[in-house]
Amino acid sequence: MKRIDRSETVRTGFHQAKWDEPIIYELSTSGERGILVGEPEQVIAGEMAGAKAVPGCMRRKSRVNLPEMSQSRVLRHYSRLAQQTLGADVNIEIGQGTCTVKYSPKVNDRIADSIRDMHPLQPAESAQGILRIFSETEQYLAAISGMDRFTFQPGGGSQGIFTMASVIRAYFKDKGEDRDEIITTIYSHPSDAAAPAVAGFNIIYLQPDPVTGLPDIEQLKAACSERTAAYIVANPEDTGVYNGHVKEFVDYVHSIGGLCAYDQANANGLLGVTRARDAGFDVCFFNLHKTFGAPHGCGGPACGATGVQSELVKYLPAPLVGYDGKKYYLDYETPSSPLGVRKIREWYGVSEVVLKTWCWIRSLGPEGLYQVAKTSVVNNNYLFKKLMELPEVTCYYQDGNNQRVEQARYSLENLEKETGIGTGDIQRRMMDFGMHYWTSHHPYYLPEPMTLEPTETPSKKDIDEYIETLKYVFREARENPEIIRTAPHRSVTHQVDESSMDDPEKWALTWKVYCRKYQ
Repeated sequence: MKRIDRSETVRTGFHQAKWDEPIIYELSTSGERGILVGEPEQVIAGEMAGAKAVPGCMRRKSRVNLPEMSQSRVLRHYSRLAQQTLGADVNIEIGQGTCTVKYSPKVNDRIADSIRDMHPLQPAESAQGILRIFSETEQYLAAISGMDRFTFQPGGGSQGIFTMASVIRAYFKDKGEDRDEIITTIYSHPSDAAAPAVAGFNIIYLQPDPVTGLPDIEQLKAACSERTAAYIVANPEDTGVYNGHVKEFVDYVHSIGGLCAYDQANANGLLGVTRARDAGFDVCFFNLHKTFGAPHGCGGPACGATGVQSELVKYLPAPLVGYDGKKYYLDYETPSSPLGVRKIREWYGVSEVVLKTWCWIRSLGPEGLYQVAKTSVVNNNYLFKKLMELPEVTCYYQDGNNQRVEQARYSLENLEKETGIGTGDIQRRMMDFGMHYWTSHHPYYLPEPMTLEPTETPSKKDIDEYIETLKYVFREARENPEIIRTAPHRSVTHQVDESSMDDPEKWALTWKVYCRKYQ
């Protein structure tokens, strides 16, 4: 039998599972049960006050509207939903771009299962294990970044940026300085502008140099003033270009009394290479659900761990985790400023995400973390080199003096001009091969963007297979464009209407906004 070289093949026979699955309430049958709970024994009932102890004003007037169904039906329902999800268990995850999707060790998932029954309000005396995990993970992140203290309260990257902006606001309010401007770059993550704007700041954008893609220091100096509160930047930026002169920018902002905040949502290519504090930053955040294999929650459970240098600790949201030499506890006193952030979200952090991060760091150690960075950079440079051989793919800002560290934002403008097939069409078609593909955040600053990030997870053969699949789809764009325009064909859902994505008048991100616009 001839051995098949997978690096030269494309999985044209892939077909994602598809179930005509109703929502769970539509599956509900009145009176159906998964388990029958008997009445309590008389002795127990006598010891319990039960519902009679609940004040009348707190009692429900009607029963909770929960689905009624058997255990087997519940199992089938959620198994089918899981099978319809494109994830690392069923396909190659190369194309998630700036949302570093990497392999999340299954053993860490099993370990995290051990704490799923814990309650966030249980006494600290019975939660010493997970509080120790929080404390030790904080120490690891402090060592990796150079910061002094971390909070795990933010529920994701945007909340981490909002926390940084809120700490900055509290710092200047405490000093009695009226600084209301945040400087960022146009290619930093959109949340680096959006979150400070929500916190009440005015945003000033630095534009890229047409050759390097990076802002010029003189442009920064022109933007700075006595109203400058901080410089918030992602480095590498969303184009993947790393600003090797970032400390010069930080030093200048410090010279006019401002603070500097580092968006390190993607630190994958920097672990063990450089630290936020070494570049002079005052505050930074990590996405544990990206860089630290926790994994990505796609809007669900996540953690934007936010760290600060010692002068800013008192402005962090309470509580932090303390240790008195004998036991761990939730410390509500250390964030001591009355002008501090208070709360970012209800609980301290997603315990399972922090535990998986702890496991990932402990299993790798310092040398392993450094190896993650090196492998990520090698994989990215290999992917970059191979894609640059394709006439359909270009990449802006190649002056020969910069490199993409862990990802790159490519452009398919050549393909779109030649065939009319754009990056959104390619994204949908790649789903027919079981592969994820990331375009860019909206609005697009580069034409027909394609943002790929292999991380340290895939092998060379995995990357080669992904490239071969892209080449296959590019050929289709010329020879059979209709199959791409009507894709996906082997997925759970078909095309969705994206016409509102670039129209703010059609956005309603919260219930209050919806009511204001439409009621």
